[in-house]
Amino acid sequence: MAEESGRTLVCSVLFIDIVAYSKKAVAEQFEVKRRFNGMLAAALEVLKRRDRVVVDTGDGAAVVFLGDPEDALVVGVAMRGHAAALEMRMGINLGPVKLITDLNDQVNVIGDGINVAQRVMSFAEPGQLLMSAAYHDVISRLSEHYKALFTREGRRQDKHVREYEVWSVSEHLKIGGDDLLPLTEEAGPELKATGVYRSPRGAEPPALGAHEPAKVIDAGQHLMISGTSRASAQAALDELLAQGAKLVSPVSVMGNKWIASCTYPDAAAGLKIEEFGLTRIISSGSRQAVADKVEEIVSFGGKLRGEIEHIDGRWTAVCDTPS
Repeated sequence: MAEESGRTLVCSVLFIDIVAYSKKAVAEQFEVKRRFNGMLAAALEVLKRRDRVVVDTGDGAAVVFLGDPEDALVVGVAMRGHAAALEMRMGINLGPVKLITDLNDQVNVIGDGINVAQRVMSFAEPGQLLMSAAYHDVISRLSEHYKALFTREGRRQDKHVREYEVWSVSEHLKIGGDDLLPLTEEAGPELKATGVYRSPRGAEPPALGAHEPAKVIDAGQHLMISGTSRASAQAALDELLAQGAKLVSPVSVMGNKWIASCTYPDAAAGLKIEEFGLTRIISSGSRQAVADKVEEIVSFGGKLRGEIEHIDGRWTAVCDTPS
């Protein structure tokens, strides 16, 4: 992680708190923390990936995941499975963090991403797993199946009068159950590298030979790539990276789709405008560049037809200009 030190990254953060830890005697704290550390180590092993930073908070831990945003949900659900043996509260957020080297020459994490995860955790009841709106906006787009597993709990306010919209994670979402499955060797050698295979009940693994073009979805802070084959998703991701986008999470399988995410390409990507009478077709490798041009046309009385779409590797919009 040394090469990442000092950089600001957008990561998913799982913050875990052991309930009533400070009220326990020192000897009991030692035993509880030993058990907690073992539980967390086992939960992290489910992923079989190492792109994360674990911060010991004394009465719990914060885990910052540098790759797939779904990793925080997987580990959070795994830890919730231990709630009967050890009471915990948990919160997940997606936001900016900065990796720094602390006084002990260890990697530490600061930033709003981890601060909000802690606030969201503080709103949870013992045994409950909550998530912020920012994290929910991304994770709920990854699968239609997931949408039914999250419940909006409303808005919460911290002592600084900052408000947060929080969502709870259904008790039906479990590691090793029918809703969230660890990867098995039977899933096939090509799937092993993805770490965890996630599938709704009864779903089959994705057809590895399918090659329909992948879709690129505007997920707010990031772009999400969804394809029916690893090759199609990787091709779409590679094209965006070539246009200046930065990798957020590599291609991995989820349900019957291959999923990846990246930042938006550089706005410097060439903007092209084609004229057909009063109609303008605006395209670019950057969605923001297209959106800015559309805004300019609309400000002069033009009208956007439909939505800005990703077509043949470029963001495209169709506008009518005033006569």
